[in-house]
Amino acid sequence: MRWTLKPKPSEDKISHLAQSLNVEDFVATLLIQRGIETFEDAKNFFRPSLEHLHDPYLMKDMDKAVSRIEEAIANQENILVFGDYDVDGTTAVSLVSSYLKSYYPNVATYIPDRYAEGYGVSFKGIDFADDNGFSLIIALDCGIKSIDHVAYAKERNIDFIICDHHRPGEFLPDAVAVLDPKREDCFYPYDELCGCGVGFKLIQALGTNRNETIDDLFPYLDLVATAIAADIVPMTGENRVLAYYGLQVINSNPRPGIKALVHQVKKKVLDITDVVFIIAPRINAAGRIKHGNHAVELLTEFDFEQAQQFASEIEKYNADRKDLDKQITKEAFQQIEKNQEQERFSTVVFQEDWHKGVIGIVASRLIETYYRPTLVFTKSGDKYAASARSVKGFDVYNALDACSSHLEQFGGHMYAAGMTLKEENYPAFKEAFEKQVEKTILPEMLTPEIEVDAEINFTDITPKLVRILKQFEPFGPLNMTPVFMTKNVKDTGHAKTLGADEEHLRLFVKQNNSEGIAAIGFGLGKKIDITKNQNTFQLTYCLSENEWNGNISTQLMLKDIRANEN
Repeated sequence: MRWTLKPKPSEDKISHLAQSLNVEDFVATLLIQRGIETFEDAKNFFRPSLEHLHDPYLMKDMDKAVSRIEEAIANQENILVFGDYDVDGTTAVSLVSSYLKSYYPNVATYIPDRYAEGYGVSFKGIDFADDNGFSLIIALDCGIKSIDHVAYAKERNIDFIICDHHRPGEFLPDAVAVLDPKREDCFYPYDELCGCGVGFKLIQALGTNRNETIDDLFPYLDLVATAIAADIVPMTGENRVLAYYGLQVINSNPRPGIKALVHQVKKKVLDITDVVFIIAPRINAAGRIKHGNHAVELLTEFDFEQAQQFASEIEKYNADRKDLDKQITKEAFQQIEKNQEQERFSTVVFQEDWHKGVIGIVASRLIETYYRPTLVFTKSGDKYAASARSVKGFDVYNALDACSSHLEQFGGHMYAAGMTLKEENYPAFKEAFEKQVEKTILPEMLTPEIEVDAEINFTDITPKLVRILKQFEPFGPLNMTPVFMTKNVKDTGHAKTLGADEEHLRLFVKQNNSEGIAAIGFGLGKKIDITKNQNTFQLTYCLSENEWNGNISTQLMLKDIRANEN
C-alpha cells in the first residue's frame, strides 16, 4: 500500500473557512479538499436541498422527449420502458414505468436477458415491441451506442427515446430524443448522473407539465439513491442531493420492495454503505442469476406481502451468486498462478463455463489481490464475453477503445466496462490489451493507494468531530469517507486476530497519554506482529461509531498499519 497525504490547501484559505464556519482548521482542510471553499459552498454541502436540483429542461432533447411521450398518451399508444439488467437499469425502469402508470395504463417494461440478449438494447426486445403493438420505446441506462437497433426499430415504425449516462460514440442514434448529459452538445450543468438519475430528470420534466412539484416525486427517490450508490457515480452536485433525500425515503417510507429487502436487517437506520452492500447486491442478483424482470417486479410491487415473497426468491438468487462468485474466483486464482511465468501489466482470464452473471464481481476480486486492469472472459453463445474492471487512475474504456479492432462491441466507463469478441480474435486481443496497458499505465498505478486526508492526533478525535463528519454523509466518489493518519501509536496489550482464518485484527490503541480507543482492521490479521512488544506504529483509518448494548462509542476502522519510521 502507498500512503499518500493529500496536498494541504493554503493557510489563508484554511483559516478563512475555519473562522467563517467556526470549525477546527483540519475540518476546514477536509472541506477545501472536497471543493468547498466558501460559507455558501459549505451551507449547500451540509444542508442539501431539493431546490438545488437543476431545471430538467436544461438537458438537450428533454423538450422533444416530453413532447413525444405526451403525444403517445394523447394517441393512446403503447409505451415500452426498456432498461439494462443491473441495479441502475432495473431501478430506472421501475421508476419511469411506475410514474407513467400512475396516470396512464398502456405501459409495459422490458429487461433483456443477460444470456440470450446481452447488454443494452436488443433486436429481440424491438421484435417484442413490434409483435405487441408498442410504438414508443423509452430506453434507460443503455442505448447511446445503439445506432443499428434504433434504425431497425424505425423501419418498424417504433420511435426511441434514449436516457443514458454512458459516453457516446462518434455518432448518436437517430432517436426522437437522446438524453445523455455526456453528449458534447449537451450543456446540462451536471454530467455525472447515473441512468436512473437521467430517468428521474425525465419524470421531473413530465411532472412540471402536470403542475407537480418536487414533493410529488419525493417517493421515487429511494430508487434513485439505490442506483447512485450501486453505480458508484460521484457523490457531488445533484447526485448528493438525490442520495441524501433518497436515504430519507429508504429509512422512513420506502416502497414495499425495498422495505422487504431490508426487513431482515437488524440495523434501524441505513446509510449509503448499507445500500451498497445490502440492497444493491440483492437487486443485482436477479439479473445475474435468473432475470432482471424479477428485480422490476419487486421494485414496482405495492402489496408488502407479495413483495416479501419476491424478496425471499431474490435472497435465494443472492445466495447462489455468492457461491458462484467464490468458486469462479478460486478457479481464476488457480489459472493466474499456473500461467504466471512473466510479469504482466494486466490480468486477462477465460473459462468457457464461468457464469456470465458474476464475472464482473470476480474481476473486482482479482484486482484486490493482483491490482492490475482486469478482464474476465466466458463463453456467451458463439462469442466470448468479458467484464472489465480497472485500478485507480487507469481508464480501461480508453484501453479497450485502442484495441477495438479486435472487438465486436464494447461499452462502459473509466473503471468498468463490458465487451464481446469472436473466439478466434481472443489471443490477438489479449496481447493487444496487454501492450496497450503497458504503454499507458503509470508505474505508481500498479500499487494500491490510500489517500490520507489529514494527519491527526487521538486528542483531536472528539464527539464534536464525529458529529461534524456524520454531516459529510452520504459518502461516495469525490466525497469519500475521510481517512486519517496517526503516528506513534501503541497497542495496550489487547491485540488479537478474529475470524475463522484469523484474517481480521482487533486492537485497543493509545497515543502518548490519550485515552484508549478500539480499532478493527478487516483483512489486516497478518499485521499483528507490528503491534506486539510495545512497538510504536502508524495507522491509517476512518472514524466510525460502534453500538453495543445501547452504548455508542467511537472506533477506528483501520485501512493499514505500518511500523514507525525511525
